[in-house]
Amino acid sequence: MRVLVSAQCPSRIFPRIGQHSAVLPSFASLLISNRHYAAKKEKKPRRDAKKKAAESEPKKKKNPYTFPLPSEPKDDVYLTWCYQRPVYEAEVALEMLKTFQQLDFTSPKQHVYIDMTLDMAMEKKKPLEPFVGTVRLPHLFTDDIHKVVVFTADAEQAALARENGATFAGGTELIKPILDGEIKADFYVGVPTMSSKITPLRGMLKQRFPKTRNGSLSYDILQMLQFFKVCHEYEVENGNLIHTPIGMLDMPNDQIVANLDAVIKDVCKYKPLSYGPFVTHLSICSSTSESLDLKVERFLPKRTVKEKAEEKVKEKAEEKVKDDGSDDDEEEERQKSS
Repeated sequence: MRVLVSAQCPSRIFPRIGQHSAVLPSFASLLISNRHYAAKKEKKPRRDAKKKAAESEPKKKKNPYTFPLPSEPKDDVYLTWCYQRPVYEAEVALEMLKTFQQLDFTSPKQHVYIDMTLDMAMEKKKPLEPFVGTVRLPHLFTDDIHKVVVFTADAEQAALARENGATFAGGTELIKPILDGEIKADFYVGVPTMSSKITPLRGMLKQRFPKTRNGSLSYDILQMLQFFKVCHEYEVENGNLIHTPIGMLDMPNDQIVANLDAVIKDVCKYKPLSYGPFVTHLSICSSTSESLDLKVERFLPKRTVKEKAEEKVKEKAEEKVKDDGSDDDEEEERQKSS
């Protein structure tokens, strides 16, 4: 018996093969843009604008548990921490120090010291590094003469330096005795041509190495000797503090104030005036007395009208350069995207 099996269509066996799925409306197609160019990039707010706004409107947290201290006590006996520390003019403070000396029966032949607190911070740059400064005081209070070594390869200049008070004068032959400790001095000066020849001494001399900034590297040997033999040296300690003598207690007040003004003016040279006051606190004392706070504003150097105008022009130029740079970056991004 023969059974014929008719071939069946695959669509009957698998009914979904020949069917077309219905096209349903899709929201994805509606989101596709028909533009043939890139959209303009959103302009981000500048960081500088945020910084300026923050600087112009600083937020100070108020402590509700603190109250302003009274300035002057009403009684002769009082707790110092309950009242504001008085701040005096320089002349008034010196008179008080001399009164303390008489009441304590101490010698008037004692040093007068000042303590300065410095603001070493810079805006975007690293803080200032501690430095050693030298200044010629208008009124000397000591008879000590500093030992000065002069570096020069010229025999005539070396002889002239010795005649004018140089302890040692010479060329590269002085390097080995200095490294061995046979030659020691308070200051080391030299002519610019010797700067590259005495580099082995840089690690040993450190901040006393001759350099143009402090006037110890110049062709005028006589002027350097006249300055460094009698100059006054001060140093920044503990990061931002200066403790240095400025005179003797038995000196006239105007001479001590003149020395004080010279030291502060020289210290302020190490930081631009545009960053604000460099000296934030100033006090004075003698060898046997307590310290008294001084008003420092009168001694700080002030910017001239010309310097202020130049600073404003410089700031405007920097802002314009930043604006042009941001516009150029946006134009480049548009061209790349297109």
